[in-house]
Amino acid sequence: MNGQEIIKRYEAGERDFRWFNLTEADLNRAHLSQANLASADLHMANLVGANLSGANLEWAILSWTNLSRANLEAANLRMANLTGANLTGANLKEANLRVADLRWAVLTEADLQGADLVMADASDEQLAQAASLEGATMPDGTLHE
Repeated sequence: MNGQEIIKRYEAGERDFRWFNLTEADLNRAHLSQANLASADLHMANLVGANLSGANLEWAILSWTNLSRANLEAANLRMANLTGANLTGANLKEANLRVADLRWAVLTEADLQGADLVMADASDEQLAQAASLEGATMPDGTLHE
């Protein structure tokens, strides 16, 4: 399925895209807030500037996906595979990243205020690139001040 088809279906009121194969889909600046993309395959998709606020991306495959400047505020990314994802400047405020795979992900200037990173696979070096970790629960369960 391509990005334009998903956008049309979303605009028509559909919100459930669980298990959809969106590999390499072009969803640049797409508005998909509150969409259910649980277990969807978004490997290498273009989600630059997309609005995914409040979206359910639990177990989603987002490896090598470009999410730079995307709005993921309050999104559920629990157990998501974000290996190598570009999250430069992304809004991840209050996002659930519990047990997410963030290996090789780029977090430069990402806003992780209040994010839940418990048991997320992310290095201290990656997290240090974030614009803010204020109030975030770190991978080891401690609260960042």
